[in-house]
Amino acid sequence: MTKLYTRTGDHGETALYGGTRISKDDLRVSCYGTIDELNSMIGVAYSLIKNKEIKKILNTIQNNLFLLAAEIASDKNGLEKLREVVDNSEILYLEEIIDKFQKRVGDINGFTIPGKNTSSSILHVARTITRRAERLTVKLSKQITIRSTVIKYLNRLSDLLYILAIIEAKSQVIDKIKDKVIKRINSRFDKNLLNLEIAKKMARGAENKAREIGVAIVFSVVDSGGNLLLLHRMNNTMLASIDISINKAYTAVALRIPTNEVMSLVQPGKELYGIQNTDNRIITFGGGFPLKLNGEIIGGIGISGGTVEQDVEIGLESIKVFELEKGG
Repeated sequence: MTKLYTRTGDHGETALYGGTRISKDDLRVSCYGTIDELNSMIGVAYSLIKNKEIKKILNTIQNNLFLLAAEIASDKNGLEKLREVVDNSEILYLEEIIDKFQKRVGDINGFTIPGKNTSSSILHVARTITRRAERLTVKLSKQITIRSTVIKYLNRLSDLLYILAIIEAKSQVIDKIKDKVIKRINSRFDKNLLNLEIAKKMARGAENKAREIGVAIVFSVVDSGGNLLLLHRMNNTMLASIDISINKAYTAVALRIPTNEVMSLVQPGKELYGIQNTDNRIITFGGGFPLKLNGEIIGGIGISGGTVEQDVEIGLESIKVFELEKGG
């Protein structure tokens, strides 16, 4: 295996492609070193950007930057051995992309302040590194022969990175809006999970648990608006349990918490003090539970007929059924 280190540069010198050795503080090293820095920064942007069109462009640029760096890092003998260099067609490629994207964003007036998001900001950093690489290369061209195409490419590249940064910033704003819309649409579809079929399955789960512990219950399911979806009544239940069951489910949805948590909130001096007296529907003891999907309340259940502890136990069993359905 070839070792990564050679020790030939331990005294501050490096070899150009072709064999010539120069000092590491030589302007030529600064030029191709800055292009290498630029390539790495574009790589950071590539890793953050999701837009496939922009990623493809950046990948093409990275390959061309390798060619530019290799050319600057070559002496006369090395230049003769290079198999490929950046030519005018690559500059035309950049110009075509700039023109296409400029039509999308329209006229750009005033300064563009970087910082809209991470990926566009990284592209702005890459643009400034390109400018530095261009300045160094122009300076180097006064000492050695540099093809004009190299300088032209760097000049055009900084313009392209500028427009890409603007496009990326706008793209992320659009993506965020799309995500919000999709989330709302999905949320509406998610609410369809709480239908009569699922409510009946929860009722069966509640009844099975009630029979297991030897109590007769009334089981209610309401939708996200507190409207009754299902009323399931076992034999020999008290008449009062009907309203209590429905109101437990209503309370869980209205206050967005299990009803066993309500009592502590309606005490004198607490934020919900007196709410239980407003419409005679708020229940302050256990047996009512909100049903959540993706963090949103899509309905609630209420159980009445046993002790508070029994109602809670039965309710938790019913929620297990809901969780299984949600997971499936």
